[in-house]
Formats: sequence, C-alpha cells, structure tokens
Amino acid sequence: MNTLSHSSSSVDAENRGKVWLIGAGPGDPELLTLKAARRLQSCTIWLVDDLVGSGILELATPSTRVIHVGKRGGCVSTSQQFILRLMARYARQGHAVARLKGGDPFIFGRGGEEIAWLAQRGIQVEAISGITAGLAVGSALAMPLTHRASARGVVLVTAHTADGSQPAWKALADSGLTVVCYMGMSSISELTRTLLAAGFCANLPVAVVQRVSCPSQKQLITTLAQLPQEVQTHQLGSPSVIVLGAVAGMIQHAGLDANQIQSLAVAV
Repeated sequence: MNTLSHSSSSVDAENRGKVWLIGAGPGDPELLTLKAARRLQSCTIWLVDDLVGSGILELATPSTRVIHVGKRGGCVSTSQQFILRLMARYARQGHAVARLKGGDPFIFGRGGEEIAWLAQRGIQVEAISGITAGLAVGSALAMPLTHRASARGVVLVTAHTADGSQPAWKALADSGLTVVCYMGMSSISELTRTLLAAGFCANLPVAVVQRVSCPSQKQLITTLAQLPQEVQTHQLGSPSVIVLGAVAGMIQHAGLDANQIQSLAVAV
C-alpha cells in the first residue's frame, strides 16, 4: 500500500474522477441497496472498511482494485489521514472511487468529515446511504424499535467519542425513548455503572447483538443490572449494538434456531 504509483500528469477537469461514500449496510449482502450495488459496479477502486460483509466483496469485478482500509477500536487500523489521501489520489488520477463503509456513511461513519475534506479540495464526492446496524437490529430480532404503547421514538448514540465526552444519559433515561448504543462493548461494566447512575432502571430490558444480520450474528436479552455478567458469559464483543428500552422485552422468537432462542432466554 506504501508503493502506490503517482499520477504522471494532472488530469483534465472533464476527466477527473469522483469519490462515492457508499453505505454497505450491516453485513448481509442482500441488505445492500440497489443504488449502492449498481454504483459499485462502476467504481474501479474500492476502499473497504473492516465491517463490510464478505458477501458484498464478491460483487467486485476482476478489474476492481480492492484495498482494505480497516478502522477498528483497539486494533491496528489504517489512519484516517492515509485514507483521505488515498481517496484524493485515485480521484485525481481519474478513477471512480468507492469508499465502502459498514452501515451508513453518516451514522458514526465519518462521512461528514470525509465529504467536507474532499469538497474543500475540489474533489467530486457523492454519498449513497446504507442501513445502519442500529436500525437493522429491529428486523434481525423481530424487535420493534418504536412502539405506540411504550417507545415513541428511538435515538442512536455512541459510547465512544474522540474527546471523551458522554451523551446526556440522564436526559435519555428520563425520555422513555429506545436507546441504541454503538461502540459500548469495550467498557461494558463502566457503561453499565454510568447508565444506572444516570437513572436507567436496573431491571430495564437490554438487547445486545453482535454482527447484526451476518451468519455469525449472536445476541442476548438481559436486564441492565445483569448486562456485564451476561456479556462475559456469552462472550459477546465488538462490533455490537446495545438496545436499551422496553422494546427489548418484546422480541419475537420466530425464525431463530434453538441455540439462538436459548441465548435469548437469558433474561427479562
């Protein structure tokens, strides 16, 4: 990756390439949008995040150059600056570049940062939305994220921020909304203590789903007080979403096999 060839001359304006920020969805290739699938076929360079499902990579043609630029918390990752430079370099060489991201580019996917950086440098860029894991989790477990009787809204938050700040947990505890939390598994015990201190009930139903929609999907249903112990017992890790709210107690078991049902029965 460090021996990329340099463009020998500037590219005429009419031949300039373009970057597409494409949401690959939560992992299941059948959840990729038609627009995303069609656009991927026309892109000659794919810059692929770790969370993109392997089935989606099978859509690449023999002439597609696929470059893995994984970014995972706690793991060796490709730097964001290097990814930005790759996008710019290939676009200036005249390529159609797919920046292929798990989920949706604008839901904890740095899409806003990347589109601004590219636009400031005069590089054409466009985004195609994908299904984020925090929304796909509802269908994956037959679990309503909103419900007329108990959850009149849903909010997506992250437990991990660049500056170490926290969401307004107390306000969320008082809101009665379903809370879908990303990036909370690395410090699940600390997160649980924070949530309880903020006013979330100890017996609040919680769903944890790892690799939403993938063949390797794992899940459990528990209560907030039992969350750290159950996560450890069932060996769930990242990438997972954590769903907090009454809706986590409404999961239907239809379509899940016996082992999955057993893991779901941990709890409420």
